[in-house]
Amino acid sequence: MGVRMAAMVALAGFIVLAAMIWPAHRGAADNPFGDPNAEPAPFNPQMSALMSMLIQPRHAKLGLAGKAENWPLARYALKELRQGFLVVSHAVPRWKGLPVPDLVDAAMTNPITRLDFAIKLRAPKQFDEAYGELTAACSACHGTTDNAFIVIKAPDASAFPNQEFQPK
Repeated sequence: MGVRMAAMVALAGFIVLAAMIWPAHRGAADNPFGDPNAEPAPFNPQMSALMSMLIQPRHAKLGLAGKAENWPLARYALKELRQGFLVVSHAVPRWKGLPVPDLVDAAMTNPITRLDFAIKLRAPKQFDEAYGELTAACSACHGTTDNAFIVIKAPDASAFPNQEFQPK
């Protein structure tokens, strides 16, 4: 083995050893994600995060499924939307001094009930009317909580390019 080959083997060995030792000597301050051994902070999202994570995408998926007349998917999306409102109501029982469960009940019970019937009947016209009522109720609730600038509408395109909404 030549001197050059021996030097390359030694260098490779050093690199492997350094790679094995380096992470052990990195401090939490060096890790861009923080201390990997620390307890995670409790998940405590604000109302806006819950609405953006749980409600808005489920509202959109429900509308897209109904537009495609994919009734099994619409039934599933409606169930998920109901559960999302339940989570929000439990996580944020009062917001801006208002009782969230009461707001959800007042705004959502009628349109969700009508949507449930429309889906069971596989009735596109009734679905569209009930979905319009649901969408208007979302915006009305935002107005009640001094957020009238948050206006919800039926989706005109899918934000979910990785999901098929047409029935199979």
